[in-house]
Amino acid sequence: MGKIPALIVFLLDVGKGIAAIMLSKAFLLDQNWQVIAGLAAITGHIWPIWLKGKGGKAVATGLGIFLGISWKVGLGSLGIFLLVLSIWKIVSLSSICAAISLPIIMAFALGDNLSISYMLISLIAMTLVLWRHRTNFIRLIKGEEPRISNRN
Repeated sequence: MGKIPALIVFLLDVGKGIAAIMLSKAFLLDQNWQVIAGLAAITGHIWPIWLKGKGGKAVATGLGIFLGISWKVGLGSLGIFLLVLSIWKIVSLSSICAAISLPIIMAFALGDNLSISYMLISLIAMTLVLWRHRTNFIRLIKGEEPRISNRN
């Protein structure tokens, strides 16, 4: 559909993730409830009822969740995504690399403030994103995964 609709969808998905965490924080809920809210946003994005369980891959929603938890973690994973995208021009590869790096970024960014619940959500989010990209792995191995172009 083009770059503008894609940007709008991306911002809405990121906003959904941020909203889940920020609403939990606004109601002074502890980190465990923030993680539950984040997981609800991710699973609702992947398996939405109104689309009969056929949703997205949760990358943008996950970005929003981790921006809400820690801007350092969110921007770190976005940085990995953009770096890989700028080199290889493959969105799925960028998403996979960002997902794999997420628990590492979480550990380094939060350091001594890292909680078990935050590490757990980073591992679950990583696993869900990798699982949702399982068909992309096959195309990547075969060299058939599409690259972004400068069209549109």
